Amino acid sequence: MKRFILFAALFFTINRAFSQTNPPADLATIQQSLDKLNVLGSVLYVAAHPDDENTKLLAYLAQEKHYRTGYLALTRGDGGQNLIGNEQGDLLGLIRTQELLAARRVDGAEQFFTRANDFGFSKGPEETLKIWDHEKILGDVVWVIRRFRPDVIICRFPTTGEGGHGHHTSSAIIAQEAFTAAADPKRFPEQLKYVQTWQARRLLWNTFSFGSVNTTAPNQFKIDIGVYNATLGKGYGEIAADSRSNHKTQGFGTAKTRGVSYEYFKTILGDTPKDSLTSGINTTWTRVEGGAPIAEQINFIKKNFDRENPQSSVPALIDVLARVGAIKDAYWRDQKSKELKDLITACAGLWFEAYAMQPAYAVGDSISITSQVYTPYLLPIPEMEIRTTPKYANTYEDRRGHVLVPGQLLKDTINRGAGKIAARLSQPYWLESPHSLGTYTLPDDTLAGNPENMDYPRAWFSFNMGGKKVTYERKIMYKYVDPAKGEIYAPVVVAPPVTANILSKDYIFNSRQPQTVQVKLQSFTNASGSIKLHAPSGWKISPQEIKFENKPKGAEWVESFTLEPTGSKQQTDILKAVVTTKGKDWSLGIQRISYDHIPAITLFPPAEAKLINIDLKTAGKHIGYIAGAGDLVPEALTQVGYDVHQLTENDVMNTDLSVYDAIVVGVRAYNVNPRLVVEQPKLLAYVNNGGNMVVQYNVYQGLVMKDLGPYSFKVVNERVTDENARVTFLDPDHSVLNYPNKINNADFDGWIQERGLYFTSNIDSHYHKILSMGDPGEAQNPGSLIVADYGKGRYVYTSLDFFRELPAGVPGAYRLFVNLLSRPK
Repeated sequence: MKRFILFAALFFTINRAFSQTNPPADLATIQQSLDKLNVLGSVLYVAAHPDDENTKLLAYLAQEKHYRTGYLALTRGDGGQNLIGNEQGDLLGLIRTQELLAARRVDGAEQFFTRANDFGFSKGPEETLKIWDHEKILGDVVWVIRRFRPDVIICRFPTTGEGGHGHHTSSAIIAQEAFTAAADPKRFPEQLKYVQTWQARRLLWNTFSFGSVNTTAPNQFKIDIGVYNATLGKGYGEIAADSRSNHKTQGFGTAKTRGVSYEYFKTILGDTPKDSLTSGINTTWTRVEGGAPIAEQINFIKKNFDRENPQSSVPALIDVLARVGAIKDAYWRDQKSKELKDLITACAGLWFEAYAMQPAYAVGDSISITSQVYTPYLLPIPEMEIRTTPKYANTYEDRRGHVLVPGQLLKDTINRGAGKIAARLSQPYWLESPHSLGTYTLPDDTLAGNPENMDYPRAWFSFNMGGKKVTYERKIMYKYVDPAKGEIYAPVVVAPPVTANILSKDYIFNSRQPQTVQVKLQSFTNASGSIKLHAPSGWKISPQEIKFENKPKGAEWVESFTLEPTGSKQQTDILKAVVTTKGKDWSLGIQRISYDHIPAITLFPPAEAKLINIDLKTAGKHIGYIAGAGDLVPEALTQVGYDVHQLTENDVMNTDLSVYDAIVVGVRAYNVNPRLVVEQPKLLAYVNNGGNMVVQYNVYQGLVMKDLGPYSFKVVNERVTDENARVTFLDPDHSVLNYPNKINNADFDGWIQERGLYFTSNIDSHYHKILSMGDPGEAQNPGSLIVADYGKGRYVYTSLDFFRELPAGVPGAYRLFVNLLSRPK
């Protein structure tokens, strides 16, 4: 009797796709998979950030040469800017992680990371490696190499600095060190409990020609990767563009290219390739003992493959799977077994999934799972059995017999016995604990490399085919239909029983006046309990506690507290919300990130807010804000009492702008909003008639117009990356340093990540240069803040990174930005 068994438990899974639960099963995928079965080679590409990878080369290696191909990004891109929203820092890193995974689904490579945090632009590897913790990141790279076992390692950047960014150079330095360390049993010996040492054959630098920097040379090894793949119906320049265009937060939508495209390589360590990147490396089945007969059988299957009846190859593929399962080389046994199992389901037209009935569950609650199985072909699986074993709850078994009929969907819902949700939340593993500037804190070093958590709910499907049990894993997803978008899959969320979001991130106090603090609570189970606010001494909170009873799952409600300063306070304190339910305290909020090009992201940040004591005076009330690429400056201004109105093009062109005490232009607005060309004359007329216009930084490339102000200046690729860099007042008597707040050097204490970016140069003499600053060892740069009187009004352009400092609650940044908004009458 042929049987099917479903094991549903709630641990250890990988999110391989978000648009579907099954791998692709089209004929092109089947043909590519058949070709890949006979290739036993691997290549690992190493660089620093999302977008550093050569997507064309990755696609070529994975889908033309059929190597197991991986991209190791040392960081998740947390320190960059966001062109599609206002997420920054860790949240931006979450989005870019998913953008990289989306890119890999297109080009066919795999994705890995280290624990390194992208702390922002770095001008050299010395700073980078110190902040990252050189040895920890090296250990992560060694771990990935020992697990992935690449025959060839390729760097995007050199160790000599031509890559510009200190992170780029550091990625090459670490890759070079890891090439040797991975083979040394004395380096990171604790890893050898799980993996073996590994020596790659060669380390290459993928040289490049970027703008004015050309590191390629005629004597370097080169390959043409611009070839056309007839099976896929496209070339690798087309695939690469689709892959790279997933980097939407960086605005990297890319045109497709076709035709000859050479990539150049310089040997760093190991021997130099001669006719291919893997020359001299055995990438056939003969590299493993007993592999030759397997290759022969795969070739027979390929030769006799019937495109009209792909299911006819299933018995032979099952036989190959049995042979592969008997080889001694565990690495290639596991890798090729996975490839074979996916190929068998594709040829069999076998589709199966497990999904939850609700999008979210609280820790400890039970979960109902629906399984579906379908095949269009008559296969030797006439009967099946569904069995659930709740590994992490009270033992319960449910056995029911089923018949799998070709062309008929089998659907079964298990309302009991699926077990209780595991104790771990749907919290990205690298964000579970507070982290330093340069490195994330991992709960377990063996998690390094993983792009996502490995412990989400999953189901195992086992088929008895031809006398061999073949087991598959599927992530348990939540599935629903959107009227505009169709069928959508989303990760199942494992949540605290009740979350608490303090509705403002910062509370600004410049007097002893009390403020109302609102907390939004959301229940993920039927809950009763209480909510309290905790703050250090010097604050009075009332009421002390608010109770709630019988809140049903899905309930959302808001509770309000009064917070009053009562004595001497630190400049910054932390306010914490604590929910107590069923005798346990929880202090987590909930945050959801949703974009169409990536899966929904849910995380549970600490239920905290900053209490900021600022000696702050304000002048004026009404602010008009023109959105740019996305920032949280309007929310920050609202916190200090401003009335902020988001200006549309119609507002700018057809309303009286004189009602605004200042108009602020958001970050990179002149990069992303082409309509500013039309709006600019009206905005400058507002200034000329007595208005105050404050423009935040833009990138020098891709400006929608040449002149951003009433007088000329140039945006250049210059920045000050040391957030503690000394600041000199060039014009200490200017009003922006004196009204309504007297700015002093202490106002530049406590800044985060950097001072500013994309400074100005070639500055017209009408502008006042207010500040100068420079990184250690560099000249002072006067281009971070320039101010010009224009007609009756004032124009301000600033490259200071207020978009980071204000949401972070930096007191001095608030004081200075308020001055920029406040023009003496």
